Amino acid sequence: MHFMLVTEAQGKALLRAAAVPTPSSCELHSLEEVRGCQVGFPVAVKAQVAAGGRGKSGGIRKAASATELEAAFDAIMAMRFAGEAPASVLVESWLDIERELYLAVAIDSRVGGFNVLYSPHGGVNIEDGPPPLSYPVGLARNFRAHVFRALLEPVESDPKVRERVISTARRLLEIAQANECTTVEINPLVVAKGGALMAADAKIVLDEAAAFRRAATASAIASSRDKAEREIRLCEEANLMLVWLDGEIGLISGGAGMTMAAMDAIDGAGAQPACFLDVSGNPTPAGFGLAFDLLDRAPNVKGILVSMFGGGLHTDRVAKTLVELLAKRASPKPVTVRLNGTRSDLATTILGEAGHRNHATLELAVADIVQKVAGARS
Repeated sequence: MHFMLVTEAQGKALLRAAAVPTPSSCELHSLEEVRGCQVGFPVAVKAQVAAGGRGKSGGIRKAASATELEAAFDAIMAMRFAGEAPASVLVESWLDIERELYLAVAIDSRVGGFNVLYSPHGGVNIEDGPPPLSYPVGLARNFRAHVFRALLEPVESDPKVRERVISTARRLLEIAQANECTTVEINPLVVAKGGALMAADAKIVLDEAAAFRRAATASAIASSRDKAEREIRLCEEANLMLVWLDGEIGLISGGAGMTMAAMDAIDGAGAQPACFLDVSGNPTPAGFGLAFDLLDRAPNVKGILVSMFGGGLHTDRVAKTLVELLAKRASPKPVTVRLNGTRSDLATTILGEAGHRNHATLELAVADIVQKVAGARS
């Protein structure tokens, strides 16, 4: 299953259409639009990208004047979020907040449909708190207010907030079902002065598998690919997954789990990965060739780690591909290889005969590339 995260502005349009309150706002694409907009200050200025982590990355700022709004626009438009440049900013009224909540509906195969999630403590550090309350609804039509109310009573002491959360959850389920979403999340769902609930953010993920029957989903996917940087677009077209990061170790890996494990190992060795580059969708000479080409061209990448696990994949074929590519490669950046799994003994032999080492463990491979990069730097 593939997913398509829409921008906050697109998500809030869906919320408003379902009568979920959102702050007054305008989406601005240029400095001319910023200078021409009429807003009451202070405002929140938010990067519009289909990526998370904006708040912690400086993509959400407060502006108390027209001058500060211009400065915030310039700063945000120059930033990148997971490799994506914002196409616009969303300018919203600054909210007078009493409390921040968390509310979401998400597809969960374990419950045969939707799960409703609620926490009385929302905001940017929601992951650090206890897990949210879970109401396994299944099909949206199975939602029952009295069941959700009974679950909420032990965790939400304010009865007025409770009833508004129940009403909002029902609307989120309607949005998810009508638009074939895998996730509809509001974090934070704000309790404003006076007690009204307001969606201060919106994270809505569309199911790409529904694009053939939903024009809006197909349009969102096409728009996203148009906006993506050239490298990311090339990878999508080649069935690779690339997310640029801030480190200096270029990582070519296979499978999200293996890639994340390798990233953790790099971090544990005192370095940082330069990317999340998963080639499992195209482990061919063309796929690996594109991966090496991108990393060799990236100025922040100082060394490359290839870490592949072969379950269904024959690592001896990967080894042959790597030997051919490395023989043609002109870049001086060091490369370390770790191939494990099906036919890895043969892969080790093939690499060894070409003068390359297949490291016995991921930890040894990470230590090797970190040492090589440090040596090249000194």
